[in-house]
Amino acid sequence: MEIVCRESAFKHHLTEADIRHAADLWSDATARYDGPVEDFDNKYILIGFDTKANPVEILYNEFGDNGKNVFHAMPCQGMFYHLLKG
Repeated sequence: MEIVCRESAFKHHLTEADIRHAADLWSDATARYDGPVEDFDNKYILIGFDTKANPVEILYNEFGDNGKNVFHAMPCQGMFYHLLKG
């Protein structure tokens, strides 16, 4: 799997290591939720945990056969906490 982190993904001070750790979700290691964003084509949200076990939200879109383009990452907002329980 190819993971590309755009500059905008670092706006909220998460590191690439934090994003990749949470993205282990794509291998089911740390991800708690991974699904489409309602009313958008090819926009997904992943809820996982960073390297310090803090919940984070990651927005991405897919490209190619197995690529993920991460364009937003930040500490998880309260409105998404219910997704951690799934």
